[in-house]
Amino acid sequence: MGQAIYNNVHLGVYPRLCTLILLIYALVYQRLDRGATSRESRLSECRMKKISANTDSFQSGADKYAAYLETPEGRLRLDLAFANLEEFLPLPQATRSLHALDLGCGTGALAVRLARLGIHVTVLDNSPAMLDFAKRAAQEARVAEKIEPKHGAAQLANLFHARPFDVILCHDILEYVDDPAAVLRGAARAMRDSSAILSVIVRNQAGEVLKAAIQAGDLAAAEQNLTAQWGHESLYGGKVRLFTAESLQAMLMEALLAVTAKRGVRVVSDYLPPRVSLSAEYDRIFELELKLGRRPEFAAVARYTQCLARYAGPVTEGSA
Repeated sequence: MGQAIYNNVHLGVYPRLCTLILLIYALVYQRLDRGATSRESRLSECRMKKISANTDSFQSGADKYAAYLETPEGRLRLDLAFANLEEFLPLPQATRSLHALDLGCGTGALAVRLARLGIHVTVLDNSPAMLDFAKRAAQEARVAEKIEPKHGAAQLANLFHARPFDVILCHDILEYVDDPAAVLRGAARAMRDSSAILSVIVRNQAGEVLKAAIQAGDLAAAEQNLTAQWGHESLYGGKVRLFTAESLQAMLMEALLAVTAKRGVRVVSDYLPPRVSLSAEYDRIFELELKLGRRPEFAAVARYTQCLARYAGPVTEGSA
């Protein structure tokens, strides 16, 4: 299974993509194939080291991604995603601390917000540049003691087995792998129990239709996107997987994940006329987007779809 998962990943230029390779391996292969021979384990380790040797090339991508998160569009995606998640976070426990896992943490922006709520967060990324951003963010927010950085190529052997998580973030990951269902199955097995929450954000196919028609004025592209499985990644170039409500729902169900809520992220903000300043009117736009994203008829055409889901399968021994 480890070889199949390794072969199912696109090797591209996205700054968090190497993270995905390692996390899929850790979440799925190590949770399901613990009986693999030591020879197979050594082979997989060699493959991971080979991949991680290329991480220096992602420094410029990390800078570009961090700059994007400072734009109104980037801020909206973060702020709306966290507002949607916060509503479903598990209640604090008297006997233990809550633990979260941020898959492909990027700059650590969401991890810092969780840490401010008292949640201990493991942030995973295979890009040293991204982890540097995350560490600085934790220090500046004075929550470094609650954030545990993990480089994707190291110390993963027992992470998912030894510490089930109450919160898992799987944002902007499924778009870049050939088998997103495998990622969801692995994430489901890392959830503590049915009280844990998984937040998934993917690129919405319907949103790509409106973007092409309204923002770009390209009617041919809009019509093509009605059935397209792949879109264009404008920040880094290359292609990105598109999801329909039905395809995402099927993958979640296959992973024994029950959807608690669906939200739309960025419904109208990408199409506002120039006379509306995203910066000057940010608070009003955020509040409007929050309301629109909670209504199914508007969420259906948002740029991104966010699903909040809980594990509905059997709880493995020792995970509580």
